[in-house]
Amino acid sequence: MLKFDHVSKRYADAGDALLDVSFDLKQGEIAFLTGHSGAGKSTLLKLIAMMELCSRGHILLDGQNLNKVSEKQIPFIRRKLGIIFQDNKLLQDRTIFDNVALPLIVSGYGYREIRRRVRAALDKVGLLNKEKKYPLALSGGEQQRVGIARAVVNKPRLILADEPTGNLDPELSTEVMQLFEQFQKVGVTVLIASHDVHLLSQMGHRVLTLDHGQLKAS
Repeated sequence: MLKFDHVSKRYADAGDALLDVSFDLKQGEIAFLTGHSGAGKSTLLKLIAMMELCSRGHILLDGQNLNKVSEKQIPFIRRKLGIIFQDNKLLQDRTIFDNVALPLIVSGYGYREIRRRVRAALDKVGLLNKEKKYPLALSGGEQQRVGIARAVVNKPRLILADEPTGNLDPELSTEVMQLFEQFQKVGVTVLIASHDVHLLSQMGHRVLTLDHGQLKAS
């Protein structure tokens, strides 16, 4: 489903952020991406999301070489992705419903389909009764679940999560991880960048460890 083939990323002013990284993820697999601060975790996620291009090697998503994707094709590739941030980047002046609906509005869906999908996504994360509230009325854990609902509302094949539990206590972190496992059960691939070693050991999924841009375990 996702394949890194000897991928490197070099910045002119900062040197190698990733060096000769190779791994693959199967459809419906959960994997954690870990490593010290500056190890290259965020860079790796940005390459998959096509926010950056690799300097060497190839990245294949569903068999498509991301190095050869034209600028016009990028939005269509990104529709396969659901991206979750540590600071969930919710629009504070929009309701929970409107925040989750945003990817569907951008994709041009009609109101009936938007309503059906948004309510299904909110129900999945246990927030259907909060759809008319605004983000500031929700707890930190609830806001992160809104971010997850927004990421999955477009039915992505791959979820990328960058430190999704970084601001949450251990109990809420476990709840969020259990949500990811629910998506895995319906065939969604999930790649989670996290430095929470204790949480990773609890979950029992594959761990990819980066050390100064090099993959040490896969």
